[in-house]
Amino acid sequence: EVQLVESGGGLVEPGGSLRLSCATSGFSFDFHTMYWVRQAPGKELEWVADISDVGSAYYGDSVKGRFIISRDNAKSILYLQLNKVKTEDTAMYYCARDRYGNVRGQGTQVTVSS
Repeated sequence: EVQLVESGGGLVEPGGSLRLSCATSGFSFDFHTMYWVRQAPGKELEWVADISDVGSAYYGDSVKGRFIISRDNAKSILYLQLNKVKTEDTAMYYCARDRYGNVRGQGTQVTVSS
């Protein structure tokens, strides 16, 4: 059974940083491209970033230059470093097996507010 468990969310001030983690099990993590997606209140699910099995990373325009996706294949953990956060980054963040979030975890809430 595929399991994706996100953690690390919370309340952060604008301009601050936060690191999200996603512990995975039930599949060969090191062979899969992995994704972060997010959903803000009242909005559709949005692709944030993805990273290939060999570490090639891609970012959505809204987070490029501020967020960093990484992975630890030995531990089967996916990370997302959020830097210089903005109020519009407030959302539920999910790690996912696909870009559209069809297979994703329960999410971790990030709230950016002063």
